[in-house]
Amino acid sequence: MPGVVTATDSAPVAAAWPADAPDDWLLAFVDIETTGLVPGFHEAVDLGLVLTDLEGVEVGRFFVRIQPRHPERTSEAARRVNAYEPTRWTALGALPPVRAADSLTAFHHGIVGGRHVMLVAFNSWFDAAFLDHLFRESGRSWRELYHYFVLDLPSMAWGRGYRELTGGRLAAALGVPDEPHAPEQHTGLTGADLNARLYRALRTLPAR
Repeated sequence: MPGVVTATDSAPVAAAWPADAPDDWLLAFVDIETTGLVPGFHEAVDLGLVLTDLEGVEVGRFFVRIQPRHPERTSEAARRVNAYEPTRWTALGALPPVRAADSLTAFHHGIVGGRHVMLVAFNSWFDAAFLDHLFRESGRSWRELYHYFVLDLPSMAWGRGYRELTGGRLAAALGVPDEPHAPEQHTGLTGADLNARLYRALRTLPAR
């Protein structure tokens, strides 16, 4: 049995749900920059994460640049978004995929304790898929760290009457600061910060 399959056996089992024990849960707002749009062919080039309680109060943050195994697959559209270049990433201290996953795991265990953590992302299938492939590099599963359910910010907004499907447009609609869009300034961490801001706004602003 592949390691990525057996790794799910060690996934944490929730003793109580967020509605019953909110203090036992955290949210991990994640954003991943990539070499393109196809998980498993394209790869992660950086990962940002903002960890909060269920109210959106920050308890920690993490950022790592990742040197993909196949930089030649980078699409020009992706490069225009995140300014990925192999030599630049090396100069910025990018880690190989396995070491990047190890670094994220160390951060997680250093701050989470016995609490359960649920991922939150913008278009969550995308980030969850790239996170899955990042962990597969070392025969592991992201579920070692995070709960099976992944929350999706556009879905939260849609249920409250907001039909914007990009982070910038939703930020404008909710009246919160957008993230930088200049490629050299745009990272997974600026995206994760934006995701956390959107979540806080959605919790307090009225439905349309």
